[in-house]
This record gives sequence, C-alpha cells and structure tokens, in this order.
Amino acid sequence: MPIATPAQFKQMLKTAQDSSYAYPAINVTSIITLNAAMKGFAESKSDGIIQFSTGAGQFASGLANKDAAYGCIVLAEAAHMLAEQYDVLIALNTDHCQPEKAEGFLKPLIEATAARRAAGKGNLFQNHMLDASILPLEENIAICDEYLRLCAANEIVLEVEAGVVGGEEDGAAGTEDMPDDMLYTTPEDMVTVYEALQGIGQYTFAATFGNVHGHYKPGAVKLRPEILKDGQAAVIAKYGADAEMDLVFHGGSGSQISEIRETLDYGVVKMNVDTDTQYAFTRPVADHMLSNYDAVLKIDGEIGNKKLYDPRSYLKAGEEGMSARVCVACEDLLSSGKTLFGQI
Repeated sequence: MPIATPAQFKQMLKTAQDSSYAYPAINVTSIITLNAAMKGFAESKSDGIIQFSTGAGQFASGLANKDAAYGCIVLAEAAHMLAEQYDVLIALNTDHCQPEKAEGFLKPLIEATAARRAAGKGNLFQNHMLDASILPLEENIAICDEYLRLCAANEIVLEVEAGVVGGEEDGAAGTEDMPDDMLYTTPEDMVTVYEALQGIGQYTFAATFGNVHGHYKPGAVKLRPEILKDGQAAVIAKYGADAEMDLVFHGGSGSQISEIRETLDYGVVKMNVDTDTQYAFTRPVADHMLSNYDAVLKIDGEIGNKKLYDPRSYLKAGEEGMSARVCVACEDLLSSGKTLFGQI
C-alpha cells in the first residue's frame, strides 16, 4: 500500500478520535529504522505514523552535508517505496521544528510536497509539526497561522504545541530552567488555540500535562491527564461537541500504561515514540558486540569473523528489536488490529 493519501490520513485521525485509540508516531533515522517501524505496524495490523526530526534529516543526508530538509526528503521518498510492501496505512510526519528553523526546514518540505502534487504523485508528507511553544502564546499562534495556511493549501495537517514538554528532544534545547507555568497547557490556552486556528486548515494540538522527553524509570514521570480533560471541556462548553480537538502526546517514556490509556479518552490520537525504540534497537546490537567481542575486533593479530562484523549481522538484530517495540506501542495505544487498509 502506498503512503496514506491526505484524505486517508484525515480519516485515520477521525476514526482514532471516535474510537478512543491513538497511533504510535515512530521516529526513524535510516532505511533500517524505516523498515523496523513498518514491520512493527504490519505485524500489529495497525496503521501508524512515521516521523523524522531535523537531526534525523541531517543524519540521513550524510555526515558531509547535514542538510535536514534534504535528508527528510530522501527518507520520505524511500518510505513511499517501502510502504508498498505492507497492508497497513502509514502517514509521514516531521517532528519538532522550532520557529528559527522553519524557513529552512518546513518551507522546503512543504514545497517538495507541492511539487510532487503538481506532478500528479500525491503528497510527500501528510503532517508537519511546528513547535513554537517557546514563544509567548500570541507569537506562537501568529507563526502557526502562517504555516497552517501553507499546509492547508497542500492538504497537509499541521501539529502545533502550546506549553513546553519537559526534558530534551532531538534538535531542541532542554527545559531545566523553564518556569513551571510553561510546562502545563491551560484550558484558556486550548480555547485560544481553537479560536485562532479553527477554519484555516486541519491541525492537531500537542498539549503539555507533565510529559517529558527522554527516558525515565516507570513511575518517575507524574502526568496530569486531567489537564487534557479540562481543556477539551472548556473548548466543547464554548463551541460544542464537534469542537473536540485532536491531541498529541509527546514524551511518554516512563509513563504508566494506565495514564497513557486515560489520555485516549480525552482526545489523544497520536503519541510520539522515540527513546524506547532507540533503546530497543541498540540493546541487541550491544549484545551482539559483547557476545562476539573476539570476532568483531581483530585482536592480537587475529582476523576476527567477517560474518559477525558484517554490519548486516547486528543491524538485523537491531531492526528486529525495534520492530518488536513498535508492536508494544500499538498494544499500549489500542491501535493493534484496527488498520483501515482496504476500507477507505
């Protein structure tokens, strides 16, 4: 199946909202991790989202280039070809892009989709994220308005954020010195975002409720899912049930499964997964190296074992490990077995 069309992606979001489940959004950096994510979705019979950060784009473009936009285009084009092997729907997204990077990152990617559409090939991307949460809300909304209009002209959904997710994200500064009041989205924030952006184009909203980027022990992260509930209630009270927002959950590592599931009742339709899949990829690679120390290194004049230092031998293990973790994410978010492939 080719990558989801804009209409299919919008239906994916609607169905998840109506049925109280969410899609794992898996960060990838390479062909190997692309395959791992798609394999996991296919084995779970779950539709899903694959996304690239600015750092992933730089990595994919090559160490001599570090061109984030170009690298993301390379990964997206590869994803379009690889997705045809699987009977699930996959949407492509770019992860956190800060305002100062938008001109050189988001605009070229939107232009790449526009060029693809003009050639009759369909969208390169279905979704982009503009993270202007570091700005005061009024400035945040102003730049979101600009990019939402660009996205809407190309049937792209824009993900926006108000309130800052704690921790540190790929390509973004940490939040150690951030005032607490910026780490939580208020009901008033959600109403303001709705009033400012509704009707311009389709968007999703990453509200913050104690979630943090990075890896933490189970139970260490103290979520406040009621923030999502209260925000949705404020919007619905003013504008009716149809105003319920499609929400995004960032920074879920270390969260309790009960808390993750609770957010699904409050409109979360997408949850980013990166730290956990990075570890799931690296753990079997480390095991391979430690278990075959004398074979992967040429020690004391020995020649090692070519079959074991061939990168494919351990990268396959990494792909399997990451793929299995994607399956866990699908189970956690209740998307397993709910593919819309062949139905829309």
